[in-house]
Amino acid sequence: MIRILRELDSFTSFLTDLNHDPDYSDPHLLTEEQLQCNLRNAVEKQNNLVLGVFDGNRITGLFVFLVLPQERYLEMIVGLSRSSAAYREILDFLRVCYPGFQADFVFNPHNELLKRLLAERNAAFDPVQRRMTLTDYRQEQDSEGIVPLSEQYFTEYSDIHNKDVYWTAEKVFQAPDRFRAFLAVEDGQVVGYVDVTHKFEENEVYDLLVREASRWRGWGRKLMEKALAENRPHGMLLFVDADNDPAIRLYQSLGFAFVPRGDNQTAFWQIPS
Repeated sequence: MIRILRELDSFTSFLTDLNHDPDYSDPHLLTEEQLQCNLRNAVEKQNNLVLGVFDGNRITGLFVFLVLPQERYLEMIVGLSRSSAAYREILDFLRVCYPGFQADFVFNPHNELLKRLLAERNAAFDPVQRRMTLTDYRQEQDSEGIVPLSEQYFTEYSDIHNKDVYWTAEKVFQAPDRFRAFLAVEDGQVVGYVDVTHKFEENEVYDLLVREASRWRGWGRKLMEKALAENRPHGMLLFVDADNDPAIRLYQSLGFAFVPRGDNQTAFWQIPS
């Protein structure tokens, strides 16, 4: 049985137990800031749907979804359960209540229960990503050719921007309270960009891209160094594909290190209409 939850204090022991399980912990709940933002404050947020799955009076799963009806989009912010039945019930609930929505799931890659059930529903999967956090800020900085995003360069930025993401170029540009974007400009043309949040104690690099013809010329490093300099004194985190050795070496050289139990994987499910 699924219930909409209005408070979470009653389920503290369940949440703590699940989030300490290496196979079923949630990658959105690693830090105190994430626990506060994604879980403790979840019932107060307008676009959040907080659901509990129960077997009688015993809770077997707790889920937080961001739901954007106008965009026909939802995202699992928190998913905590060891029960295949609980995951199946939640997915069936979404299928009935949100037909035609795009549903994104970011989850612990060791969670084989959820992965298998999403695969049965023909979800597409991104590669496993590793979480890295800034542990050693290094003073070296070369920002020549790096400029903030502005209307002057928006069209070029949009043209090269990754299209297969929720935070598109248009959404980033329209959310200055949340994002900063920096551009690499060579001979008057935008050849790369980095999108990074700026409102948190630990901000996140959402997207870093240098167009193929301009790679291996130091633009990725320059973009990251500019983002790091503008972010001080806050922390910074990012996610990198586990098999992307060149990117991992770059981030390590800038002072980033892997976070234990910080890996995640994303699945994309187009809910049938």
